[in-house]
Amino acid sequence: MTVRTSDYVLKKSKPSRAKDILWKLGPGLITGAADDDPSGIATYSQVGAQFGYGMLWTMLFTFPLMAAIQEISARIGRVSGIGIAGNIRRHYPRPYLYGIVSLLLIANIFNIGADIGAMGAAAQLMLPGPPALFVVLAGGVSLAMQILIPYSSYVKYLKWLTLALFSYVITAIILHEPRWAAVRATIWPNISLHREFLTALIAILGTTISPYLFFWQASEEVEDVTLNAGEQPLKNAPKQAPTQLQRIRFDTFLGMAFSNLVAFFIILTAASTLYSHGLRDIQTADQAARALQPLAGHFASSVFAVGIIGTGLLAVPVLAGSAAYAVSEVFQWDASLEQKPKRAVGFYATIGVATFIGLLLNFIHLNPIKALFFSAVLNGIVAGPVMAFMMFLARNPKVMGKFTLPRSLHTVGWLAAVVMILVSMGMLITMLH
Repeated sequence: MTVRTSDYVLKKSKPSRAKDILWKLGPGLITGAADDDPSGIATYSQVGAQFGYGMLWTMLFTFPLMAAIQEISARIGRVSGIGIAGNIRRHYPRPYLYGIVSLLLIANIFNIGADIGAMGAAAQLMLPGPPALFVVLAGGVSLAMQILIPYSSYVKYLKWLTLALFSYVITAIILHEPRWAAVRATIWPNISLHREFLTALIAILGTTISPYLFFWQASEEVEDVTLNAGEQPLKNAPKQAPTQLQRIRFDTFLGMAFSNLVAFFIILTAASTLYSHGLRDIQTADQAARALQPLAGHFASSVFAVGIIGTGLLAVPVLAGSAAYAVSEVFQWDASLEQKPKRAVGFYATIGVATFIGLLLNFIHLNPIKALFFSAVLNGIVAGPVMAFMMFLARNPKVMGKFTLPRSLHTVGWLAAVVMILVSMGMLITMLH
């Protein structure tokens, strides 16, 4: 009888454990997936086409830095109940706040424009029709998702959209990758001081560790606190801390691992096809998809293109949403994806304006490569200072109560901030020369 009871309990525990794991996946998973947006795909494809396997090691290098800084951003939101911009507003002079949020908004708009353009170009690879139509549809669908769907339902769609990133893993499997050469390049860095190498390294770090991801994850933790009646900011409800901090770490660790794994496979795919066939000048994500067709077949090319569209639908709302949360915190507007637009006018207006301007950038003959480069430069400039502010906030008892950062996370967080500050300085030096 005891055995039967144990067996019954075991059988009942399996689905509950699976549900528990799914519950733990949220802001971290979505943030990690949004990091592999079409502009990121373009960067990783360029790097793979130009350097082959030579940059695969960067995915191992950036993972702990990404995981640490995103966990810190999530902790700030969950513990304080206020987003990053709101906390900067409370604890630092306004010029710092206005400068950071302005640069974030500009960078996000350029990134939105580049991502919408890439989605439209990818759709054109598979469907007949004018490019302008697909660009407008991509922008319209992305905007409608945020305005018409409540957050509690919307976040479920975002979770499912992360599956689009598996298209790059599938593409690499289709290509039957030469495993040993890739493994060796991953664990044994091949570092150069040449300008082209340093520029590519800066591009990878700037693409992988982006400010909009910090603002988004912190704000989504605040959103979750607001929506769940039984939850409060952790500094006001310390009994909830063990469960929530464990969830944040698990969610963030898995989300960033997923992000870097996908980026790894994008570089791998480009290296094994484009680089090995001498196609070194790939500028955009859709060019990479198009170039794959004669080398890897129509199916691999289509899978790659589907991934571009899926990640764009995931990333554009994150870009527009992170900007809207930040702007709303500056002006103390109501900000929630769960509220109807008429109850959060400023928040949704920011989403609409940012998406619309990004869409328009595709119709003023702006070079998409220049748009990507400009947004990467701005992201690099904004990332270092924002990370420094986050580190100060996360060690401030007025913000975090007794939940200031443990020493290990504090150390890695500062390491990430220093790396990004050095990266932004290197980016500026590269531009000047």
